Amino acid sequence: MYLLKFDWNPVTGIDIIGNFKLHFYSLMWVTAFVIGWFLMKRIFTKEKVSLDYLDPLFIYTVLATMIGARLGHVLFYQSELISEDFFSIFLPFRFKGGIEFTGFQGLASHGAAIGIIVGMYLYRKKYKYKSLLWILDRVVISVASGAVFIRIGNFINSEIIGKVTDSAFGVRFIQDQYYKSQITQLTGIKDVQEAYNAVTSNPQFQNLLDAVPYRHPAQLYESFCYVFVFLILWFFYSKTTKKDQTGFLFGLFLILLWTIRFFVEFVKEPQGDEYINWFGLNTGQWLSIPFILIGLYFMFVYKPKQSVN
Repeated sequence: MYLLKFDWNPVTGIDIIGNFKLHFYSLMWVTAFVIGWFLMKRIFTKEKVSLDYLDPLFIYTVLATMIGARLGHVLFYQSELISEDFFSIFLPFRFKGGIEFTGFQGLASHGAAIGIIVGMYLYRKKYKYKSLLWILDRVVISVASGAVFIRIGNFINSEIIGKVTDSAFGVRFIQDQYYKSQITQLTGIKDVQEAYNAVTSNPQFQNLLDAVPYRHPAQLYESFCYVFVFLILWFFYSKTTKKDQTGFLFGLFLILLWTIRFFVEFVKEPQGDEYINWFGLNTGQWLSIPFILIGLYFMFVYKPKQSVN
């Protein structure tokens, strides 16, 4: 069965001025944050919480997510940047071998999760209208919805790809197989996008296309599953009394999201130059296990000392 197999060679952004491009991946992040803001506004309105607290929450969430995701990637997958190209950790440029604008590349979801928890703790220290877990129980609903779009952005960028497969769901990631400089050299076409397009449409370059293996679209697997994470959280929040059980939704989120991540890792290529493979489990899986355990604790063990309003 080959009906679901296809070649993936997208336009990844819109050229604005010179080398500056508006990337669709960036738009997916913006979409995630905007939808998250509207979800939290609905929650605040429903629970009669002043909307004056919403914009600060949004700012803390955005900063915590981006900083945590970036630092998480560096610490877990690319720690050599600390000594080899330190300023590229915090700036959208590569400085090693000359200055090059790259955008913010390398964001880890485990780091983002830690960043959000820390960010909500700092937010709660300044705005004490509800408990930290009350905030986390609701913020994770927005985070789950945002995760759907982030993984779509990864798919658009042909990054975080899956392992080679002969299944009916295989995708050939043309832009992951051949780097920009390589594809122009191999095809003799100076324009990068035209060179990529030629590989998929011109029989002259069929040998280059044949060299690209079919891979699992792991990003789409995750994105699809995260839709259900969001729907389950929203159901428990809006249709049951579980939103009043402190820590339940936060714990449920951790279990659902990181269990999905744990199993999808089996069909993913290892990320970064530094990864582990202990007992057949990779870095992403080992990092997911503590989150699942914490989730189980908050769902079934944790008992608040007192209700904080």
